[in-house]
Amino acid sequence: MAQPARFTFDLDLEPRSSARRPAPAPVPSIPEDVVAQLIANAREEAYAEGLKAGEQNAASMATQTIAAAAGTLATHTINSAKALDAARDEHHQQAVELALSIGRKLALHLLARFPLTELEALISECLPSLNGVPHLVVRCHPDLADAIRDTATTQMSHSGFAGRLVVMGDPEIRLGDGRLEWVDGGLVRDIADTARQVDHQIATYLAARTGGQSKENG
Repeated sequence: MAQPARFTFDLDLEPRSSARRPAPAPVPSIPEDVVAQLIANAREEAYAEGLKAGEQNAASMATQTIAAAAGTLATHTINSAKALDAARDEHHQQAVELALSIGRKLALHLLARFPLTELEALISECLPSLNGVPHLVVRCHPDLADAIRDTATTQMSHSGFAGRLVVMGDPEIRLGDGRLEWVDGGLVRDIADTARQVDHQIATYLAARTGGQSKENG
């Protein structure tokens, strides 16, 4: 009779068709202080990135604002410069016109007070170049005829002019004006014509000055 076998506890009770499952790996744990430090570091990095982005945005907006302000300032500066040039030109023209008006009044006053001066200067200017001329005709206002005859006679004796002197009073000639005539030439003293020439010269000067500044501003 067969002996019964003894039961042992080292038997594998799992079905033979199934493989043994490995034990799950232990889940590593992170200390709380390390977690807190990581969170703090993340917050600092996020703050730094946000601050940098904000600074860049502010710098860009400041650059745009400065550029816009510079453009506006340049426009205002140009307009102000043009207005200043226009005002300066206007004041300059007014000053020239005022000086011209004063000069005219002064000239007329001097002519009225010293009517012989211009004609005496005219005769003195031409006599030295009239050697050999047979006669000299002086036309002036009738009120000055006698005084001009005396003055011309005196100047002729000093200049060596040996021709004939003829002084004629002409009521159409203004006081202080006069004409000297000889065979092949003559001289004229006409305050009205001189005034027209002065007006023309001043108008030309002002036009050239205004035109030159307009080109520079353009």
